[in-house]
Amino acid sequence: MLQGDQTERLGRGDVMRSQHAGGVALAAETVMAKLKEVPDAEIIALRGLGAQGEVLLAAGRGLLIGKEGDNMNEDLQRAEDYQGTVPPEVEAGLETILLQRGGDHGRDLPEIDLRRPLTPHVALLVLLMLPTSYDVIFLLCWKGATEVNKAKSELKSKGEREGSDGERKHMEKISAEEMLQEEQVLFIRCSPAELFYERDEQNPRLMKGTTQLKKLCEQFKVQLGTRVERITGQQSSENSDVSCSLHVERCSHDDGESGHSESESSEEEGELKNDTQASAILELERKQQHPERLHSELWHNEPGEMNDMPVCRCSLKARKTGIRHGFYEGETHVPPCEPFSNNVSRLHHYRITVSPPTNFLVKTPTVINHDGHEFIFEGFSMLSHFPLEKFPVCGIIRFNIRYAIHYVEEKFPENFCAEELNLFSKILFRDILELYDLDLKAAGDEHGCSQFHFLPRFVRELPDHGKEILSMCYVMRYLLEADQDLIPPEEIKNLVDLPDSEWQNFADKVKGMIVTYPGKKPSSVRVDQLDREQENPDALQYPQLIHFGMRPLQLSYAGNPDYQRAWKEYLKFRYLLANRPKPSETDKHKLHDLEMKAQKLRSHSKLKREVTIALSAEGFRRTGIFCDVIQHAMLLPILICHLRFHRSLDSLEQLVSYHFKNRYLLQLALTHPSYKGNYGTNRDHARNSLTNCGIRQLAYGDRMIHFRRKRGINTLIHIMSLFGQDRETDSNVTHYERLEFLGDAVVEFLSTIHLFFMFPGLEEGGLATYRSALVQNKHLAVLAKKLNLEKYLLYGHGSELCHDSELRHALANSYEAVMAALFLDGGLQVADRIFSETLFQGEMDLLEVWNNLPLHPLQEQEPSGDRHWIESIPFLKELLKFEEYTGLEFKHIRLLARAFTDHSIGFNNLTIGSNERLEFLGDTVLQLIVSDFLYKHFPDHHEGHLSLLRSSLVNNKTQAVVCDDIGLTRFARAKLSLNNWKTKSKADLLEALLGAIFVDRGMTHCYTFCKVCFFPRLQEFIVNQDWIDPKSKLQQCCLTLRGLNCEEPDMPLYKVIESKGPTNRRTYRVAVYFRGKRMAEAVNNSIQQAEMDAAKLALKKWRDLFPQLEHQERVLRKLKQKKGK
Repeated sequence: MLQGDQTERLGRGDVMRSQHAGGVALAAETVMAKLKEVPDAEIIALRGLGAQGEVLLAAGRGLLIGKEGDNMNEDLQRAEDYQGTVPPEVEAGLETILLQRGGDHGRDLPEIDLRRPLTPHVALLVLLMLPTSYDVIFLLCWKGATEVNKAKSELKSKGEREGSDGERKHMEKISAEEMLQEEQVLFIRCSPAELFYERDEQNPRLMKGTTQLKKLCEQFKVQLGTRVERITGQQSSENSDVSCSLHVERCSHDDGESGHSESESSEEEGELKNDTQASAILELERKQQHPERLHSELWHNEPGEMNDMPVCRCSLKARKTGIRHGFYEGETHVPPCEPFSNNVSRLHHYRITVSPPTNFLVKTPTVINHDGHEFIFEGFSMLSHFPLEKFPVCGIIRFNIRYAIHYVEEKFPENFCAEELNLFSKILFRDILELYDLDLKAAGDEHGCSQFHFLPRFVRELPDHGKEILSMCYVMRYLLEADQDLIPPEEIKNLVDLPDSEWQNFADKVKGMIVTYPGKKPSSVRVDQLDREQENPDALQYPQLIHFGMRPLQLSYAGNPDYQRAWKEYLKFRYLLANRPKPSETDKHKLHDLEMKAQKLRSHSKLKREVTIALSAEGFRRTGIFCDVIQHAMLLPILICHLRFHRSLDSLEQLVSYHFKNRYLLQLALTHPSYKGNYGTNRDHARNSLTNCGIRQLAYGDRMIHFRRKRGINTLIHIMSLFGQDRETDSNVTHYERLEFLGDAVVEFLSTIHLFFMFPGLEEGGLATYRSALVQNKHLAVLAKKLNLEKYLLYGHGSELCHDSELRHALANSYEAVMAALFLDGGLQVADRIFSETLFQGEMDLLEVWNNLPLHPLQEQEPSGDRHWIESIPFLKELLKFEEYTGLEFKHIRLLARAFTDHSIGFNNLTIGSNERLEFLGDTVLQLIVSDFLYKHFPDHHEGHLSLLRSSLVNNKTQAVVCDDIGLTRFARAKLSLNNWKTKSKADLLEALLGAIFVDRGMTHCYTFCKVCFFPRLQEFIVNQDWIDPKSKLQQCCLTLRGLNCEEPDMPLYKVIESKGPTNRRTYRVAVYFRGKRMAEAVNNSIQQAEMDAAKLALKKWRDLFPQLEHQERVLRKLKQKKGK
């Protein structure tokens, strides 16, 4: 059934981990009889299994199904010997077999049907379910025995998939918690190693290394630790220094007031870009011609260098600060650990786990045989010099899958010493993975100890939920024993002459192993296959090592300018055709030609990402390490950065005297959109190491879930068609722009309330001027520097923030985001205190004036309330009707009277002024409440989308509608009749009411008012697309009709074709033209509103001209149906 070289073995340790215990081997006839117990059972798909028969192993029921074949009896006997576990010879394929009752139920299964044709001679590993109450029975066949748990969870879900990002996130959270729960053990111990470790007499937990351990470490250091240095001698300046000729971009520390014109600046930027591209090409060529290059398609790492340019192009001044340069605030010198001790009094132990386990459980894990037991690699332990608080979970997106890295405090292991961990880390991270830019020490602390140490965990399960960790000395000895030639010279002839089956057994032992060639560039690769074919029969040759690699993006089609141009041209033309009513045949042929052109470039052999590399096995040495160690090791840099960043935030919390309950909010507030933290070190180094040494066959998630376009009309329509969540929901956006949207409203609100109460006699215009000075970006950047935010800001290490003006803008945005985080975590009082202390840092007298706000003048006159005036003043008595109508009751009803007093009335003793100041206050109160609601209930919207929704709620038109709904004009005192109130006047009246509610009752009552009067209108605005005005909508539709080669697209043109009437009642007739043709016209009292009306009529009249409108309605219909379900 499984023949020779076509067999892909499963390691026995891997099989045992699958826990296929129990079960009875049954003949095929017995199993088929069992299947017949299900009424009308029918096998829908069972194909591609080869001519000699197939084996179906049901792990859940322990059933072995098979057809008679040459090796069937042998396979059955082997299965019985394993007591139902999977025979190592059985390779798991990927197939879905559906058993159903009757033939009509198959239509209900489009999403779960994952069946693929199998190659011949491949057996199946199947989880079998036979419940008679189910309409459908799934037989899921998974590649790799270690995926059994995943298959079980799929069966448990009965084929149902997560329907939304929120549900998917919830499922990931549950699975992570369950995984941590399942991994908890009752006790942990280290394997005995009395020969290498001895217990301290005074401190029983302290273990010290014996003379034997010191000898072992010295042997390891000589044989492996210094091998690369001995071979390479000393690093050449070419590999250790960043070439000055390549440093064509530097941070500019100007004051943003340069006298150069924009045209000169753009020319300089263009020249700089050209220089950068030329330097990148030269750098790629230099690396390809490296004398120690292992292969032209294998890429190596160099300190401080990416594949095509220096990793840092900052000025010398900028390199002395910032997290991107390794400077974490609060880090100090760490004294070195005692080398031959476990330093139990100085270190804190944590076990590192990752969820989900996809791409971290491999078919051939690293296994160490010791004392008759198999110890299987499960990950790393982290030993920290400081206790770790409960920081936010470290989340990354890798392979298009969202992973969560957890650290769980665990009992301190005994049998290891610091010297062993340092030697192991040097071998793994520097010699094998070549992560030269990874530094675990505090900046400038060359003689100190690493902030973290890492212990590889090789474990075996013990009865009663116990676990035994292999002592580190045996890991070191295993690595020493594994260090031997991949193909011993004296064994070449014997290996070439081996029978196929024995040769395959030999090759399987090293398949997936990392082998190293010290001194070469790169030094280490993964073995995917071994090929012993001899091209020259007269001369004996080494077998060839086959490695399936990936080209860097810069050298594949993704980085090729010709392909990028062709693909962009194709996408643009396809988009334009989609927005034309009837594309011509010529256009369709042109689209096909453009697609073929791009596909041809993509399929070019020199531009393909996947490459097959054949290397002579001569000179390669085994490491004993397999891909699972590499996969877990490449998670450690990002976890280290995450922990160091959050430790540095302790100093920021001390500075502001506030401890965040949800530290993730502060992390978001300090994360620039350019920051990509998926590797934790030089991203090209990490990618090269993962390609060279990581697992070959990766499982990828859906890219569209985690990486969505932010711009484009289709993206805009889709996002703006989404309804809000019923509950407050966290967003998947991982940078500060959404917080900045909210923080802008927070800062404006805090500035407004202080100015409003501090200057009771200042009119609206003066208040607006002062507020503008406080909230402008230039001033916010100054406040950000007072908090030293530049020391905590996470942003991309590129040219985006090279200029001081850009950095100041980013700091201002980050400061607003920090204020929003404080508002969400601690409330308005906390945000107000920190904003005030930052504003007047070191000026206590001014701070006291700023904080000690007086009451409103009306409140000062009657501190305990003024409702006793109601009976004597008719206007106040009239306002009682408003209170009864709305359910509001004012403590100071004269504030309500002032809110209803228009400036046209003039000064009076009852209200001591008009409602203009209250309108100024109410505007910012409404902005904050609406911003807060949108931030919490629209998690999929970016800041631009949130701004559009906010504008639709707080604009004059919406406020005027609310004003009419609650009849505010009936109670207003103004020299206007009820029929002469304009939209702006109604909006001002509503804002003044909101300001009066805030002064008298506070923010809670204002929020309730908005919850009743504003928020329910959002759904209608979304359905009717009221978030976009007709002029903007018409312009977007016209842009979709632009030609492919048009540099300047045709835009709608508005003309006033007639105006008549006196100046105070003049009307305007406006016409809108497109491509020289009049589309519509409208008449209104203002030119702006007439243009809006004309655009609205044009969209209605010329609907057939704009297919984009049909697309928008289709999107809305789908979302409405989804909302209804």
